[in-house]
Amino acid sequence: MTRTKTQSPARHDADSHDVIGVHGARVNNLKNVSIELPKRRLTVFTGVSGSGKSSLVFGTIAAESQRLINETYSAFVQGFMPTLARPDVDVLEGLTTAISVDQERMGSNPRSTVGTVTDTDAMLRILFSRLAQPHIGSPGAYSFNVASAHGSGGITVERGAKTITKSASFSRVGGMCSRCEGRGSISDFDLSALYDDSKSLNEGALTIPGHTMDGWYGRIYRGCGYFDPDKPIKKYNKRELHDLLYREPTKIKVEGINLTYSGLIPQIQKSFLSKDVEAMQPHIRAFVERAVVFTTCPECDGTRLSEAARSSKIDGVSIADVSAMEIRDLAQWVRDRDEPAVAPLLEALRDTLDSFVDIGLGYLSLNRPSGTLSGGEAQRTKMIRHLGSALTDVTYIFDEPTIGLHPHDIQRMNGLLLQLRDKGNTVLVVEHKPETIAIADHAVDIGPGAGSAGGEVVFEGTVAGLRESDTVTGRHLDDRASLKETVRAANGKLEVRGADTNNLQSVDVDIPLGVLVVLTGVAGSGKSSLIRGSVEDRHGVVTVGQGAIRGSRRSNPATYSGLLDPIRKAFAKANGVKPGLFSSNSEGACPNCNGAGVIYADLGIMAGTATTCEECEGKRFDASVLEYTFGGKDISEVLAMPVAEAAAFFGEGDARVPPAHKILERLAAVGLGYLTIGQPLTTLSGGERQRLKLATHLGESGGILVLDEPTTGLHLADVEQLLALLDGLVDAGKSVIVIEHHQAVMAHADWIIDLGPGAGQDGGRIVFEGTPADLVDGRATLTGEHLATYVDA
Repeated sequence: MTRTKTQSPARHDADSHDVIGVHGARVNNLKNVSIELPKRRLTVFTGVSGSGKSSLVFGTIAAESQRLINETYSAFVQGFMPTLARPDVDVLEGLTTAISVDQERMGSNPRSTVGTVTDTDAMLRILFSRLAQPHIGSPGAYSFNVASAHGSGGITVERGAKTITKSASFSRVGGMCSRCEGRGSISDFDLSALYDDSKSLNEGALTIPGHTMDGWYGRIYRGCGYFDPDKPIKKYNKRELHDLLYREPTKIKVEGINLTYSGLIPQIQKSFLSKDVEAMQPHIRAFVERAVVFTTCPECDGTRLSEAARSSKIDGVSIADVSAMEIRDLAQWVRDRDEPAVAPLLEALRDTLDSFVDIGLGYLSLNRPSGTLSGGEAQRTKMIRHLGSALTDVTYIFDEPTIGLHPHDIQRMNGLLLQLRDKGNTVLVVEHKPETIAIADHAVDIGPGAGSAGGEVVFEGTVAGLRESDTVTGRHLDDRASLKETVRAANGKLEVRGADTNNLQSVDVDIPLGVLVVLTGVAGSGKSSLIRGSVEDRHGVVTVGQGAIRGSRRSNPATYSGLLDPIRKAFAKANGVKPGLFSSNSEGACPNCNGAGVIYADLGIMAGTATTCEECEGKRFDASVLEYTFGGKDISEVLAMPVAEAAAFFGEGDARVPPAHKILERLAAVGLGYLTIGQPLTTLSGGERQRLKLATHLGESGGILVLDEPTTGLHLADVEQLLALLDGLVDAGKSVIVIEHHQAVMAHADWIIDLGPGAGQDGGRIVFEGTPADLVDGRATLTGEHLATYVDA
């Protein structure tokens, strides 16, 4: 049979929508931005921190995609979803479903693990329910989130005119350890931290946050009748003390109102201990750390699982054993299983575990609590879900996927980004690292500056074109720091002996003081474990971690840094009034918008709207408050100042306020001189938040400053300013220890401590101690090889 060759058909209209069109974007500092982004290509967005990259990618493209998807659900379902306002943009065309993979740490629920958030645990439970011996039940029998339950009783069945009562019973086998309720640890309470037994309840005996006699708790304690609230606690009899401390939730009626009484211990377990300690507010965390001692559950030995679940095994290995394995070892264990009955399941599990290894997370274990992952680890763990997805023509949006990655790991991350693109997806990446910018098909540079000086597209085209452009990014893209000719001499040492936190293998190291020390190594080599387990709790050590700044739209740099306190006091003293008048969250708030500056209209299932308050014109304060001035300006005008202008204002003349000036100088020193001091925290970029947190900690007393990846979110040009800041700190007499992967910071160090040689069990050892020059000359470690290439040695 011969086949006739026909001409290829003309391009179909459906194939013409191959760009995402943005017209007139004005979110945050964007200045009427219009741009077309190619679909099914990898586009990198560059620009200094705060220039508007995230406003364009996350605040405009991703936000509108999510809003349109939400509108496809029924009105009933939308009622349970957050209402999203339409971004401030004229037209968006060619949008596809957007999946954002951001830097936010994972939820810190104590039951959440790496296995549960990636659904790997679910596949393992099915595998064990099919193959493990002795067989104990369904997949739920292997889950530490499912409790065993059973019951029996009579049920009424209606059949025609007859009503028959039958006896019935049910039983559910769960894998949860009954002692620790699937948490892996149990808590013991120091009762002296809960109350002062020499006082009565009415005299304020309770020292638990929020448990005062003025509110609902006071009404419950007075009306429960289990004890006398006027009697000192030390005079309680055995029954009264049991009711105060341990009584299980009981329905009571107080003054005609139905309430629930719980003993203090069950109440604390429900209110405080159901959350991860790291996610608590500072005063709650301080109470918990003072009053509660966490110890490994003796019944399940920390595995979270019941005895039955631990005794059911495949070839002598229980589900607790495989969850504790490093994922690369578990991948091999799964590969060794040859069971035709569950072949599709084994293949899916194998692919997921291999993705962990490919992405550089093979050193993790599935039972690792998700709240303990770093920002970079959390972001890569979220990627696992998408690598095996059958979806195509999706827009994947990444916020600095190289955070927390050693140069050796960045190459693997680049391969994964290209893999997502080659499946037919659009990949948008906000990034500062030259190694990732280099693989882009298309580059968009936002600038020229930050804040109000940014918000414009200053370059669009190929990476080669970006290199030749006269933008800040183009000029700095090929920057390479050089090794210092001379390094500082230490004036002391911080001794660490026998460190064995997590994967550390009895590490002994002397950290020099009075110099700039960089702690480096591949992701998972033990850097953070060394600091957390052996350094940060020592006297005089101030640690600035990666944790995100949390703040509402009412929070701003002035409130977060403590700057507003001296400013309010200065206004109050100059005008003879109370400081509370000069807070938009207190007495001075505009009564119409309650100090928010905007009026929020909730339109039910439709997107809510925000309009500028007509009374205060967005200034947040009552008109009477704005009549008071200091140095010729009212409080709203002061909050509208950039940091640099405010530093000059409060630094000299009649408006001189030394405490405020000192804080403003620290904000300027970290490169935030352009930032408006009253700008809502919710509008700050990741890099701006990181530097705001650093500036705030710089004011703390302590001779040793530990910084965990301070280059997070920083443009290549901003790194130079950070290095100058670190030099200034050391020259002022502080000892600075930096956990960092950025080669410019390594090259600038006085002393490098390199951990490795690999990650997880393959790491946890000191593989190099010495100057950067010695590290480059030796090239004996992965870090040494990459640093030598970077400085072109």
